[in-house]
Amino acid sequence: MPRISRSVLRWLALGLAAAVVAVGGLVWLNSGDEPPAVHTRDEILTGADDGIRLDSTVYLPERTPAPAVIVAHGFGGSKDSVEEDARELAQRGFVALTYSARGFGRSSGEIALNSPDAEVADAKALVDWLAEQPEVSTDAEGDPKVGVTGGSYGGALSLLLAGTDDRVDAIAPTITYNDLSQALLPNSATTGPVPDTPAANAFAADGVFKRSWAGIFFAAGVGGSGLDPSTDAVEAGDEDDDADAPTNPGGAPTEMPEGDAAQGGGGGGPSGGNIDVGDPCGKFRQDFCAAYAEVATTGKASQQTIDLLRSVSPATVTGNITAPTLLVQGEQDTLFGLDQADATARQISEAGGKVRVIWYTGGHDGGKPGPELRSTIADWFDFHLRGQGSDPGAGFEYAVQGALRVQGAPSVRTVSTGTYPGVDGTSTERRQVRVYGPEQTIINPPGGNPASVSNMPGLGAVIGSSSRLAGRLAIDLPGQAARFASRPLENQLLIAGSSTVRLRVSAVPGAPARDGAVLFAKLYDVGADGVRVLPGSAVSPLRIPELPADGSPVEVTVTLPGIVRPIETDRRIELVVSTTDQAYATPPEAAAYTISLVEGADAVEAPVVSGTRSDSGPPAGPLIGIAVVLGLVVLVTIVGAIRRRRAVDHDPALDDVPLVIENLSKSYPGGLKAVNDLSFRVERGQVLGLLGPNGAGKTTTLRMLMGLIQPTDGNIRVFGHHVYSGAPVLSRIGSFVEGAGFLPHLSGQANLELYWAATGRPADKAHLAEALEIAGLGDAVHRRVRTYSQGMRQRLAIAQAMLGLPDLLVLDEPTNGLDPPQIHQMREVLQRYAAAGRTVLVSSHLLAEVEQTCDHVVVMHHGKLVASGPVEAIVGGASEATFRVDQPTQAADVLRESDGVHDVVVDGPLVHADLNGLPRAEALATLVRAGVAVEQAGPRRRLEDAFLQLVGENQ
Repeated sequence: MPRISRSVLRWLALGLAAAVVAVGGLVWLNSGDEPPAVHTRDEILTGADDGIRLDSTVYLPERTPAPAVIVAHGFGGSKDSVEEDARELAQRGFVALTYSARGFGRSSGEIALNSPDAEVADAKALVDWLAEQPEVSTDAEGDPKVGVTGGSYGGALSLLLAGTDDRVDAIAPTITYNDLSQALLPNSATTGPVPDTPAANAFAADGVFKRSWAGIFFAAGVGGSGLDPSTDAVEAGDEDDDADAPTNPGGAPTEMPEGDAAQGGGGGGPSGGNIDVGDPCGKFRQDFCAAYAEVATTGKASQQTIDLLRSVSPATVTGNITAPTLLVQGEQDTLFGLDQADATARQISEAGGKVRVIWYTGGHDGGKPGPELRSTIADWFDFHLRGQGSDPGAGFEYAVQGALRVQGAPSVRTVSTGTYPGVDGTSTERRQVRVYGPEQTIINPPGGNPASVSNMPGLGAVIGSSSRLAGRLAIDLPGQAARFASRPLENQLLIAGSSTVRLRVSAVPGAPARDGAVLFAKLYDVGADGVRVLPGSAVSPLRIPELPADGSPVEVTVTLPGIVRPIETDRRIELVVSTTDQAYATPPEAAAYTISLVEGADAVEAPVVSGTRSDSGPPAGPLIGIAVVLGLVVLVTIVGAIRRRRAVDHDPALDDVPLVIENLSKSYPGGLKAVNDLSFRVERGQVLGLLGPNGAGKTTTLRMLMGLIQPTDGNIRVFGHHVYSGAPVLSRIGSFVEGAGFLPHLSGQANLELYWAATGRPADKAHLAEALEIAGLGDAVHRRVRTYSQGMRQRLAIAQAMLGLPDLLVLDEPTNGLDPPQIHQMREVLQRYAAAGRTVLVSSHLLAEVEQTCDHVVVMHHGKLVASGPVEAIVGGASEATFRVDQPTQAADVLRESDGVHDVVVDGPLVHADLNGLPRAEALATLVRAGVAVEQAGPRRRLEDAFLQLVGENQ
């Protein structure tokens, strides 16, 4: 038996100890991820009077006394609907109080829609009760330190309570309404000045009844399930395995709440045991039941009904709110649109209150706030109730969901500004997009049926999360819709708020509308293939009370729905005005109208809110615990230390050459040869692209380059040194291959510092500041990585690869999860990096991006080298050339007159020609001498064409 040396035994002992420490460290780190303990206590509390019993639960944190947060539920829900929100707040150190509002769950009483003398008075009684609890900190006797939050119905309650009880210290209402009468009977037409706030609606008294949503609203009060979305909205970093499938925002089927909710009571609606099945009003108070019956049967509301709905609306008290207010409104919400939060923000701000506004990707049609947004709400209470953390300010933030998906996950980014436009005396920037179309006649069919479709109220939790599906459900019936379309856009247009347009509407003589005209306006995003998407599934109803019988037109300004939508280059916007919409009550009488654009004002004025962008995208890969990696590295180092003694690892003649690969091969059992006799060389200052279809062997080559796997044959040299597992020369390589692992409970900066410390190199050699600047994470670098989106993790991984400013940078698919602006920024970073005398090796599937980024390419196929050399040489294999000129026709004539040149084609500002051996430089000089200004000249073939020619025949 061979004898084992003492040095080897020492290495093995060291490796075993390191592994034990690593595993122990991982267990210790994971133990810190356990959420703090939360204790609960059920209470039956007294409401505004002794006859009201409110079923409540208190969630207590580990340490008390602490500030309290009342968490109110949505319409049709109960205290069980907000259990997750309350538990998270308790884990953050707050005393959270949930309760079932009167008429819901197991609470007694009748539903009065947040009436001041009923539900609002109940909430005041809850504040009184909190003031007496020893676990709740107080400002003074009888005055607890308290905040209020809630969604939809509960959000309105938080506003109404803050406007009537000055003991409330901070509120965070979500997806709620400002004026219930305007929310359920909106009218977007006005003849007054055009509003210039991001989501302003010019409300009129005589609105159009939102029939479908109101019916669902009423049914939820009688005994149905809640209106609040039960799943989280899409956030940056969420996974979505099937982007084409109709899924809810959380990726799981929407289910009824457990328990009594399935029978219409308990968690999901009013208590089933207390409903009189013979009473069509269910648990509604009689005056509200009568008001609904009136509007549902006539399609119009009397002044008495309008007054009743307004009396229970936050708009009546917003002028009294002094508590700091965080308004969170959904961009996918056809029940309570962005205009409702806009009105609330303006009213509170005008009264001197502090307001911060956030628009997110969800809503009643798209899901409730996700974990990251709920954490932001908790941060709001942290600062305003405890004075902890940084001041969130009074700014504005909106989420932009990209139209493209990568690996099934949506790309979401946020845009932030210091103030909410319109509340600080400034106007929103507006871009005019001209639309075209002749005067058109449209009809309202008898009975208003069949009707066009814009959205599917109540089904948002099932299909609303998929913008592809929900946005394409819109149907405009022939003869009922007038269309006006723009030209293809030359630059991206990011609409953030409500656009406006001027229209001329007239009744066709002989077919007048008895009660004026009811119309529906919407704005589509239309692709080059004609496929239309209706952003947010949103539509603006408008009622024009009177139209002259002689056919004279009436000019109106229409405020289109508040949306957030990036309209990409080469796409168009299309304005559609329809006579019907299945979600609304439409006049039953047949009528006909002519619709046209106002001459001289034939443009859609789209709001644009500029700000700081924070980008994100799909997942970069699985996370690997750094502690485990450290243990594995030590064990691999042991094997490498033994092999290094026998390895011939240095060729001085190649000291200045970053990379040389010679006759490299890698075989696997079963005869599979992933890499076959591969050889190429990379010089200093190059940005080299490693190309090949899936299965070409690119990633296998990179893994051998990094010493992660061993080649079967051949060798790899980096700056003359032979590469193997643990080779010292690997310290001169920065790499990002197959994802990076980060500790989720640590911040981005802490992860980078820990990674660099693990290399054993001096801290002043890390160049951490430069790496963080490249990452572009801003203040997010101080947040825990578990809150990062996939795109943020991707950028952090690339910054990690650049730590120490390595001489050779190796990146595998570095642009995964990045949107076009980020890809452009990454391109510039890599080119500057190489220009400083370093070398970059990039493996990518994006051929157009490689063509713009790299100066050299290596093309692989089936593990073999197919071609290598400068990009221009690979692309310029044919004699065809393209010139971008200011005078295309003259340029074409000049080229045709040149000897041998043929097949000259004009394509807009581009002129293509087969030079037939004539040097491109000489053709360029000929054009310049003829007085033609040449902006760009190059081969006509793209890298994609060359690539397909090289590998396509063997696919």
